[in-house]
Amino acid sequence: MTDKVTVVRFSIEGEKFEILVKPDPALEYKLGKRKDISSVLVSEEIYSDSSKGTRVSLEKLTKAFKTNDQTIIAEKILQKGELNLTTDQRRRMVTEKRKQIVEFISKNYVDPRSHLPHPPVRVEQAMADARISIDAFKNSDEQVKDVVEKLRSIIPLKSENLLLDILIPAQFAAQSYSVLKSSGTLKKEEWQANGSLKVILEISAAARGGVIDRLGSVTKGSASVEVAK
Repeated sequence: MTDKVTVVRFSIEGEKFEILVKPDPALEYKLGKRKDISSVLVSEEIYSDSSKGTRVSLEKLTKAFKTNDQTIIAEKILQKGELNLTTDQRRRMVTEKRKQIVEFISKNYVDPRSHLPHPPVRVEQAMADARISIDAFKNSDEQVKDVVEKLRSIIPLKSENLLLDILIPAQFAAQSYSVLKSSGTLKKEEWQANGSLKVILEISAAARGGVIDRLGSVTKGSASVEVAK
């Protein structure tokens, strides 16, 4: 296959079906970013072996898909089948997944000796040293646990939470609330008589610096943030 054409493969009841598609539009369709199948297909032909040009008979199509409408069949194959990624697509997807995993680990795990997060560059180097492979299609959240276990032999990692006592002045309380909600879990919140907001926020220890920076930006440095005793 060239970079302009790739194949989607699908098997049902022991029969193999293949369609030819445009790589990037097909990937967008698989990721839910594109709906129009006509812009994805190279043709509406259904093959049992596209490399040999072997087409599937209408009888077999009807038996397998309960229809001989090749557009409908092609859509089902594209939805349920396996897209053969081009080298460039696979590289781009793996790079993006790796970046997401590195960012998650850096934000949610700390070095248990210092209780500080590992910088992303250190996590990236550790992943390279451990020769960790990333699955292009598997959700990055699903891969983190396995990656962390493999990294522990390279760098010390610990998932650690903190409770922060936070007091927001009245004039910044409303706009700060959404920052608090998105930064962690509100364990307690009290609206004071003067309009200020006092909360206890549970966060990942590695996220402390980021939370303080975000609150400082919203409150112009007037928020009080302390680690709960």
